[in-house]
Amino acid sequence: MNAYPDFAYVAGLIGDPTRAAMLDSLLDGRALPASELAYLARVSPQTASAHLAKLVEGKLLAVETHGRHRYYRLAGAHVAQVLEALTTLAPPVQVRSLRQSDRLKEVRHARTCYDHLAGQLGVELTRTFVTRGFLREADREYRITEVGKRWFSDFGIDVEAIRQKRRSLARPCLDWSERRHHLAGALGAALASRLFELGWIVRVPSSRAVRITEKGREHLAHQLGIETAGRLT
Repeated sequence: MNAYPDFAYVAGLIGDPTRAAMLDSLLDGRALPASELAYLARVSPQTASAHLAKLVEGKLLAVETHGRHRYYRLAGAHVAQVLEALTTLAPPVQVRSLRQSDRLKEVRHARTCYDHLAGQLGVELTRTFVTRGFLREADREYRITEVGKRWFSDFGIDVEAIRQKRRSLARPCLDWSERRHHLAGALGAALASRLFELGWIVRVPSSRAVRITEKGREHLAHQLGIETAGRLT
């Protein structure tokens, strides 16, 4: 008898193409109704309901009820971390159309990875924070330095407040498209939230991709020396 956890059960849940499509659609941290997940996975509502029930039972998804509507989201950052790690092992997507190519470029340029930023933008921000001494790599995580604490505070992020959250403060997350690390954890989530709040980035509809606004380009260049119009596009 195998005394270890049955990861084959979880792998089977994720390995079904329909359920994989649903999980991928929720990797940006949103909660979506079953009807939209059925549309995104290209299955009937009845088929979608059966798959969603299995994902909830397997504790990969959580469900919220609002009136007559049920909304599904990933069960937590730990699920997103597993899914994102699997993408680093997956073979490249076969591009079959110009539209698919354009969408892939958008996702590679800047996207959400659950509640933090990934893609070229996420990787470049992380590299800049380390280079400028705001973050220091140690023991497979990032430590916020004193100069970093001051910078993040001036930027509108209360480091002491997010330090109290029941999750990793700042950890590296391997980026599947860049094969380098971007910033995850409570600090990564707070950074993404602040950039959305400031209007430096906006979401691309029906996609995990985010777009850097003109205001964002100007401030990223001025405050961090990140020239998004050239090297990142």
